Amino acid sequence: MKTYLITGASGGLGLHLTQTILANGHRVIATSRKADAFAQLCEQYPNTLQTEVLDILNINDLKALANKHQNIDVLINNAGGAVIGAMEEHTDADINQQLALNLLAPIHLSRAFLPQMRARKSGKIVFVTSIGGRMAFAGGSLYHTAKFGLEGFAETLAQEVAEFGIQTLIVEPGSIKSEFLNNIKWTNKLPEYQGSTVDKLGEYIANSEEHISGDPALMAKAIYELTTQDNPPLRTALGVDAFNGLQTAYQSHLDTLNAQKDLALSVAIAGKTGFTG
Repeated sequence: MKTYLITGASGGLGLHLTQTILANGHRVIATSRKADAFAQLCEQYPNTLQTEVLDILNINDLKALANKHQNIDVLINNAGGAVIGAMEEHTDADINQQLALNLLAPIHLSRAFLPQMRARKSGKIVFVTSIGGRMAFAGGSLYHTAKFGLEGFAETLAQEVAEFGIQTLIVEPGSIKSEFLNNIKWTNKLPEYQGSTVDKLGEYIANSEEHISGDPALMAKAIYELTTQDNPPLRTALGVDAFNGLQTAYQSHLDTLNAQKDLALSVAIAGKTGFTG
């Protein structure tokens, strides 16, 4: 039996992860902002489900959580949310909140749990990012900033802690049938952006039922199975739109890079091969 800790566990993908992991006989520490979020599940799994009310934006709360639970085998950073609108429309509070929720919170929480995993020379840390951590859409500047940053953090962390037996997994879901889109917050529109490219994302989300392809129960099962593997991949795309979108984006990046080869090599110091890590 393994012990999992899941943030944002009371709804959507997080709730399905909690249910899936419990059903497979493991112990779950499920966090949420709401004290009564797991009443029914607690009755069903009284011995293996423990709940914690957590303010994911409070660094001291994150540290206290790690101090309280010293036997976490798998940490799943799942909590997140989005504020959508043109960059110019965002408030200072929007900027701070989006970076705190989607980037800084998982960084602080992961750092808090690293010492116990390093001491045991085992553990897995999962970052649920998004295809929005590898490709961008107009209107999602703050969300993408945080998710791109989290991908970079997770990839770096993977290299730093592998020698201590700690594995890092990045999961990049596409659209998911959940409350996520309904919980999106919108900026106050500036007149100049009415009917602009930014509005296309809003129209897409407004008609999301036509496009959503990700089954949260199946995604939860896939993520759980990744955590059971001895050598899971660093990155995993989940969903039809995730696979197709990332494949197109990667090919576009590769085509652009290849087209720049002569220019890139033309600025090199003769005889130097450069630093590649």
